Amino acid sequence: MALSEPAQERIRPTDPDDSAFATALRAAALRVPLRPAVRVPVPLPPASRTVELTGPVFGAADVGPLDGDLTRQHRGEPIGERIVVGGRVTDRRGRPVRGQLVEVWQANAAGRYAHPLDRHPAPLDPNFTGAGRCLTDDDGRYRFVTVRPGAYPLGDPGDHWRASHLHFSLFGTAFTQRLVTQMYFPGDPLLPADIIWHTVSETAARARLVSVFDPALGEPGRSLGYRWDIVLDGPSATWAEEGR
Repeated sequence: MALSEPAQERIRPTDPDDSAFATALRAAALRVPLRPAVRVPVPLPPASRTVELTGPVFGAADVGPLDGDLTRQHRGEPIGERIVVGGRVTDRRGRPVRGQLVEVWQANAAGRYAHPLDRHPAPLDPNFTGAGRCLTDDDGRYRFVTVRPGAYPLGDPGDHWRASHLHFSLFGTAFTQRLVTQMYFPGDPLLPADIIWHTVSETAARARLVSVFDPALGEPGRSLGYRWDIVLDGPSATWAEEGR
């Protein structure tokens, strides 16, 4: 395999007489790219759904104390109904997954994402970004404080609307446990017509995407609570979006 000139410059030996170095050099040369990396474009769905496929980008910073409370990330108070969403993350045997990074992103109370590709004419909330993260505790529990997201139209000829939902991302303890999914709210009248919810073919798996109203999770006089447990793998695994 012939090396490009830049590659030869990067691996030129400092001592030509060092045979051990030269042998290692020849082996390493096979791993030197000959051409620049190819950037693969991500196919964009309709504008009304693009934001559903784009999760938050937090970088490499540690999880901060306000990351899990989406209502306190800005100076002012966000508009909307306060809710607390919590539950357990387990594996196929029901064992807690500890120290798991859980990310969430959502539309605001008016049904609009803080995302440049969201063209829904609903107002943005300057005090609500709609993205958070936390780590599971020793019992696999996670907790988010946020506002209930609003429904929004898909902008198609059939006038379909998305039911209120939260997007979740979990990395698990192995690559095969990578999970991106959505959580819904009980009793939502738009749920039977939600096109994403109906992509889940199994009735039992579809039902597991709906949270359970749990007053014990809420904050008295401030927020309602919803419990939603997540299973990373196995026959009862939480439904995952395709391509994740």
